Amino acid sequence: MQSLMGNALRNIWLDYKSEVVFGLVLSALLIASAWLSHLIPSALFDRFMNPALSIAFAAVCFFGGALCLKHHDGIRVRRSWALMLIAWGIWEIVMVVASATLNSAIMQVGTDTMSGTTMILACLFAWLLFIYPTEVLRPGWLTWTHTLLQLSPLVVLGLLDYFLPFDLRWLIALYPIGLLVILIQHIRNYRVWCEDNFSTLDNIDVQWIVRYVMMVILAGLVFYWLCISNQPARAFTQQWFLMFVLAYTTERVLYRPDPWAMVRRVEEEEPEEPNPAYSAYRATLEDWLEKNKPYLNPDFQLLDLRQALPLNRTYLSQLINTEYGCSFYQWVSSLRVEEAKRLMKEQPELKFKDISQRCGFASQTTFTRTFLRETGMTPKEWTGKAYNYVPDKRSEG
Repeated sequence: MQSLMGNALRNIWLDYKSEVVFGLVLSALLIASAWLSHLIPSALFDRFMNPALSIAFAAVCFFGGALCLKHHDGIRVRRSWALMLIAWGIWEIVMVVASATLNSAIMQVGTDTMSGTTMILACLFAWLLFIYPTEVLRPGWLTWTHTLLQLSPLVVLGLLDYFLPFDLRWLIALYPIGLLVILIQHIRNYRVWCEDNFSTLDNIDVQWIVRYVMMVILAGLVFYWLCISNQPARAFTQQWFLMFVLAYTTERVLYRPDPWAMVRRVEEEEPEEPNPAYSAYRATLEDWLEKNKPYLNPDFQLLDLRQALPLNRTYLSQLINTEYGCSFYQWVSSLRVEEAKRLMKEQPELKFKDISQRCGFASQTTFTRTFLRETGMTPKEWTGKAYNYVPDKRSEG
């Protein structure tokens, strides 16, 4: 039991260590920033720093939005992110103008109290931040109908908060939690889809979405801390952190590979029998795999199986699920691990880095993580147990 738990913890660490480190570094920076903001006089922040930060924030929004619109290449998620950035930038400009003309009355909304109105506004911006991951995970899902359905609770809660003499803040706080629950479900479905279509997930942004959600949660905590602190200067931490989130995400929006587009580019549906006999195709598939070993290509995809079988993507996925009882990703991972075992046995002088490259793994880290998941041991542990020694010429690095 302890061994199984230890392997599970090691798998989690290998899967998410970069996200854990990323979160710890960001948390440390936020704590340092909170301490620094305590030294900033409120009067100085209100008069000079807050307007400057708001203008800088708007500049980041407009610049990022312009880049995404210029290089959208017909990709819906880039257009969505661009429109969100531009809308947020306009809001910041409005806030700066209102601050200059209304003696900072509007600028201080949300920095001196956690009112229902403040929370409704925060929930609206939380919804804006969830547009990007929703479009990444479920392209085209966020239609006007779904948008109205998601925003309708905010309208109802806003009206109730205005007309009823009740404290609805805890009820309002459930809204972003609900968005998070929906997003987590989308992430789970997205990972299943990726594993059914790709043999390597290193360049698929499943982990990036986890990192993005982490940043959004931290942004929510910073906003909450700002509201209950009664210190307007604490907005310094919120502003720079949000600028970082938006700039960092804009880079990912522009340069991340789009797995949905990768599948659509090569998918060509053809008329077929409605219920293909998968067992009849298995022998043909395995013979093709044995002769060609296409899984050693790190870019091997589900649709590459069409070189051997006359099936479309849906039927190919069903064949793997039915005949092998796993996803395409898991199936290819097991084939690669078996190839790695063969190489470790036949060529003990090879380093693990060379073995990972020959077997189609995108990196040595992925090789170690996959091998551990498949065998319950790292490659080094497996070698030592299989041969009762670890070759001197082989190293983990």
